[in-house]
Amino acid sequence: MVQTYSKHGPTQAFGLVCSPSSNSVYDGKFAYVPALEDVLVWDVKTGKMVTCIERSPKGDAFAVGYADGSIRLWDAASRSVLATFNGHKRAVTALAFDDAGVRLASGSQDTNIILWDVIGEAGLFRLRGHRDQITNIRFLSKYPSSTASTSTITTTWLVSSSKDTFVKLWDLSTQHCVQTIVAHRAEVWSFGLNPAQDLLLSGSNEGELKAWKIEPGALVNGIKESENGELPKAIHPVSTLPLASTHRVSQITFHATLPYFFVQSNDRSVEVFRIRKKHARRKKRADAKAATGKAENANAVADDGHIEKVELADLFVPYLVVRTTGKIKSFAFPEEARTKDAFQLFFALSNNAIEVYNVPTYTKSKENTPEATRLYSLDLPGHRTDVRTLALSSDDTLLASASNGSLKIWNMRTTSCIRTLECGHSVCSTFLPGDQYVVIGTKTGEMQIFDLSSSTLVETIKAHIATVWSVHTRPDQQALVTGSADKDIKFWNIEWRQLENGSKRRTVSLVHTQHLENDRRHLVCPLQSQRKLLAVALLDSTVKVFYQDTLKFFLSLYGHKLPVLSMDISHDSKLIVTSSADKNVKIWGLDFGDCHKSIFAHDESVMQVAFEKKSHYFWTVGKDRLLKYWDGDKFENIQKLDGHHGEIWALAVSTSANFVVTGSHDKSIRIWEKLDEPLFLEEERERDLEQLYESGLADTLNREDLPIGSGDPTSEAPAQAETTDVTKQTTETLMAGERISEALELADTEIEIHQTYERAKEGLSEAQLAAIQPPPQNPILAAHGLEPDAWVLRVVEGVQSAALHDALLVLPFGRVMSLMIYLNLWAKKEWNIPLVSRILFFLLKTHHHQIVANRIMRTTLIPLRGHLRAALFRQKSAINYNLAALQFIRRHNDAQRTAQFYEETGLDEEKTLAKIAEGKKRKRVNV
Repeated sequence: MVQTYSKHGPTQAFGLVCSPSSNSVYDGKFAYVPALEDVLVWDVKTGKMVTCIERSPKGDAFAVGYADGSIRLWDAASRSVLATFNGHKRAVTALAFDDAGVRLASGSQDTNIILWDVIGEAGLFRLRGHRDQITNIRFLSKYPSSTASTSTITTTWLVSSSKDTFVKLWDLSTQHCVQTIVAHRAEVWSFGLNPAQDLLLSGSNEGELKAWKIEPGALVNGIKESENGELPKAIHPVSTLPLASTHRVSQITFHATLPYFFVQSNDRSVEVFRIRKKHARRKKRADAKAATGKAENANAVADDGHIEKVELADLFVPYLVVRTTGKIKSFAFPEEARTKDAFQLFFALSNNAIEVYNVPTYTKSKENTPEATRLYSLDLPGHRTDVRTLALSSDDTLLASASNGSLKIWNMRTTSCIRTLECGHSVCSTFLPGDQYVVIGTKTGEMQIFDLSSSTLVETIKAHIATVWSVHTRPDQQALVTGSADKDIKFWNIEWRQLENGSKRRTVSLVHTQHLENDRRHLVCPLQSQRKLLAVALLDSTVKVFYQDTLKFFLSLYGHKLPVLSMDISHDSKLIVTSSADKNVKIWGLDFGDCHKSIFAHDESVMQVAFEKKSHYFWTVGKDRLLKYWDGDKFENIQKLDGHHGEIWALAVSTSANFVVTGSHDKSIRIWEKLDEPLFLEEERERDLEQLYESGLADTLNREDLPIGSGDPTSEAPAQAETTDVTKQTTETLMAGERISEALELADTEIEIHQTYERAKEGLSEAQLAAIQPPPQNPILAAHGLEPDAWVLRVVEGVQSAALHDALLVLPFGRVMSLMIYLNLWAKKEWNIPLVSRILFFLLKTHHHQIVANRIMRTTLIPLRGHLRAALFRQKSAINYNLAALQFIRRHNDAQRTAQFYEETGLDEEKTLAKIAEGKKRKRVNV
């Protein structure tokens, strides 16, 4: 009989305010911050999480780039994914929308830039040129290219920066880099564009800020050769701006409406610069002096009388420096200031906290020095440092998590933090009997006792002179056992004392009663007690087992190559499992001290191990970010769970054995609950092999040195081209291609059966026809009530738009020929003409060589061309008719508004038209 196990799955992740993995977005009320694989939305005023990064100009749409190279468009209102883009092979590091919000540019660690069509949910093209990670991307929306047609979107210029020290200007209409700027000698981490988009500021690893002037004429008129055969540059160097900080410049942002820009250094400060308007008057004076010949510096005036070089010290003035309580990962601000006297700055900190500061606006008064004040701070729902220890109460309702400086108590039902207490650098923790007190062991050798009801520190005991590695409650619930790096093991009786103020409440105290001193050559590491036995791990990689009542030596377990980091004894005291820094887990018998099995459990150090209550199943966590479930009797890995984004330090198993809790270096706490779904080991192994095969197949298909589709394999490799198509094979695209192939095979078989039946009917009499039964319809088609061509269309429509091209690349050429026949049928019936056109053009482009060389395709392509042209002509006529109707409605509405204004007294036609034009302008109102 095949043994089944209970399957576990992730259910909750909490303890995380924001992670230092991405930038943040702030709109004045809500903060959109990264949280590992999620995007959290916080109300910074109330400190509550609303739900669950580049924000679209359309409003509540957000583009989020992930470490696996995918991009998801999220709708903040519905909390759902609008589209998923897969094109990058490594983590996405930069995102930017154009002004219309219909195109998205993404940069990645794979050095590529991809332009996405948000409406069509497809990749337009891939730009190659940088040699290192892309750090920032911005559209130039003020300058339409001369090569772009009037019918296309006018935003045709793109600026990108990279860690290869270069800043590049791209012409999207020709899909080529038109200028490469050697900006810095070190990595360019960020750049900023002013609202007028005629000035670019770039920051690097050198801690300096360089200014570059953007020439509008070179962009609008096109970059053309001069008479000397030289190409004019669109971006020119201006000057260097000194900064107060010498750290790396991480972010440069101009305010959209106020005359300020902000420079974030790789520390705890953001410098605020004020943009002065005196340079305009200075420019006029220089023009006047140039006209009269009194210019003091002839080099400062160009032929047209304008200043070639403006001193940044005169244009940008340091205003103030905002300093936060932690290292800044990113900052943001609302587009419009809520008041005239101040504006807000939002900071996402690398220590799992967010803060909002109020920055006063500039006044000419010299009495008060401007200072930024902190408005809101959100840090209670998470730890500032790594979660090093976890402890569950006896009824599994409370969870104690401790780190360097804080102890937090969580409600396991709501996963909300109900207590936050200051503590030392904690290493281990446990609940005392009754679940009203928590004891933690610190790195300085102290034991701290906390009362949860009053949220106070009851007592601090100097238990050891070195780090307290382990603290455990003895099975009789009457004493504690502590092990320390000072080579001593101490026993502490739990005593309850009445308070002296006369109240009925009692307090707890620990009294040292017994002492076990080890060999002075070894230091004591973790220990574990169960019934009559006490196990102690030493730094010589051995484990010693003692009798708990007499403290006499019983067994010595040796076999690990590195020190044991954790261990646990089963409920029946028959097995002990040890985990070590040598990546192995060993299962020992406590009868004779024999090693039952040595398992290579993790790829890194195994940090903690714990038995499930009343069983021989146990859990392990390691620095490889994995949680694993094991059978201690059969020595088999039951399940492997991944989800953490950092080393897992702590593990706690529930008393009811229904869930486990893990704490990690990523500052998150995760709950893994037991599901109702059974688990079979054979199915898990097959699933792992399938995932390994599919990932290997996808990596093979994503090789850049292979031709795409049926291209000429002798041609130049597409990796050498500056512009290529956007393709990336994933497990989803492979499965989508298989579904399309299966649908085509099913439909072809069904059509062939019916054609055979029709040919068999030819030349038969009516009596013979009555005796022949028609072939039965395919069960799948019969269940959905669809014809073969309709079924294929339904399957193709079910593929995500962003993954359609990659799914079509999986099809062999025989299936492509079959799909062409169905495209002809769909075009004839006018079914989903946009989809038909998109598939047809992609297949013709991809398989051009084989289609041209195949004469059989002629009989399919000629009628397809006629049907598709007729359908497109009819759709074009309908669209033109609707556009004419909408234009008529707009003219009718304008005429009605004009008539209403004419009815008012004292208005003529010119004033009325001026008032109508004034009403069309958007006005900004300070609320």
